[in-house]
Amino acid sequence: MGPDRSGQAEAFDAIGDRYDEAFPHKEGQVAAGEWLIRSLQAESRVLDLGCGTGVPTARQMADAGFEVVGVDLSGEMVRLAREYVPGATFHQLDLADLRPGGPRDLGRFDAVAAFFSLLMLPRAEISLALRTVRHLLVPGGLFVLSMVEADVDDFSIPFLGSTIRVSGYLREDLYKVIDNAGFDIVEESSYTYAPAVADVPPEEQVFLCCRRRD
Repeated sequence: MGPDRSGQAEAFDAIGDRYDEAFPHKEGQVAAGEWLIRSLQAESRVLDLGCGTGVPTARQMADAGFEVVGVDLSGEMVRLAREYVPGATFHQLDLADLRPGGPRDLGRFDAVAAFFSLLMLPRAEISLALRTVRHLLVPGGLFVLSMVEADVDDFSIPFLGSTIRVSGYLREDLYKVIDNAGFDIVEESSYTYAPAVADVPPEEQVFLCCRRRD
């Protein structure tokens, strides 16, 4: 049995399209996606973990000609992603389903993107999730992720009319977690971001472009 994240999934089912309305400007996410596009060979396989509506990352990767697979815990997000990015394949799955020996095997990928999806996990599960990401990557594969810089673990917050639980790290602690998981950080950027809705506070978003260490 995997962890019960039904409450998180229900929150995002209810949020649906409003997520993109609340976060209309995704410069950091798009820039990290552009780094992937520059760094990958043609026809690479890319996995979008926590793909949400598929916008912008799955669409960006599909438009670049990559074979794109997206997974999300929320059935509503997967439905929207299939509508918005018909050139990609989407599955309603938990990241834990993809662990070594887990119930689903989607094959190996040249790159994995995890934008604001790992922060939905307790810290103890983030380390496990990073090991799963490493398992999903080919040797030397690329990994881009984003987190919100905050010293919190499985902390409940109001979010677009729902309640979600989030975790985060201070910058130096995040570096250590990534290093311990077997990744080298190649590029880094950060953005102070104020969402376009009142009930989501401003946040410091950290974007890391990494390579699997072998």
